[in-house]
Amino acid sequence: MKTKQLGTTSVSISAIGLGGMPLSLSGRPSESDAIAVVHRALDLGVTLLDTADSYCQDETDKHHNERLLFKALQQYSGDTSQVMIATKGGLMRPNGSWTRNGSPDHLRKTIRESFEALGGKQAIALWQYHSPDPEYSISASLAPVREAVDAGLIRYVGVSNFSVEQIRQARDVVEIVSVQNQYNPWYREPERDGVLAYCQQESLTFLPWSPLGGSRRVKNLPEIQAIAQLAQTKGVSVYCLILAWLMAKSPCVVPIPGASKVGSIEDSVKAADVSLSAIEVEQIDRGTSV
Repeated sequence: MKTKQLGTTSVSISAIGLGGMPLSLSGRPSESDAIAVVHRALDLGVTLLDTADSYCQDETDKHHNERLLFKALQQYSGDTSQVMIATKGGLMRPNGSWTRNGSPDHLRKTIRESFEALGGKQAIALWQYHSPDPEYSISASLAPVREAVDAGLIRYVGVSNFSVEQIRQARDVVEIVSVQNQYNPWYREPERDGVLAYCQQESLTFLPWSPLGGSRRVKNLPEIQAIAQLAQTKGVSVYCLILAWLMAKSPCVVPIPGASKVGSIEDSVKAADVSLSAIEVEQIDRGTSV
């Protein structure tokens, strides 16, 4: 597995990560099957596991995915010393819905809970503010994050669903190493709003969420002729091709595709070895512009 540098740190992460969300939402696989997915990812060289306190079914199930990933690492027979679990906080799951909560008191509490869910012995490798809450200023919400860094509960900090201006505000409070925003061939906002260019300029790692465009897009991908033909030429799946397209967009991009089956992560990691020319990138651009 190829590696990339996390932001401006000296930490190396796999060029493709594993998104843990599908392992903990409604319809999730059994715990043993979920752990098998994580273990297969590790076998394939994945060292970045992305999760969140809100990857669960509802508030009674909070921190489920964090506990699951930690348990998977504990049960893995190989070397996990280089594996990084990146978590997030700032979203709530009342009755299974998604709501923002940037209250400093809440974030202070959930950071401590995430720390415990991830073993309670080592600092959270990467903690990300999940989505800015308009009820609170960026500086107010990130104040307890700065406290947690100083207290040794968090090692590195990232942000998610942030604009360039919001990233700048966050960097005035605490060092930021990564940005996680939605990005896929059908949602190209990071190219238009300056976030992707800013991350590349400032050497911040960009983690695209929903890299395959969501369940409807995934289902329809094989029907897009331009993509299907190029995938066939490359000898890879259409899903693998889209991940390669993301990586071709900028060297700062590290896709974190979700997986609930072993075969899915096996397919995803192949994207790290797929090279696309500028013409081929444009071909995918055109094929998904409708």
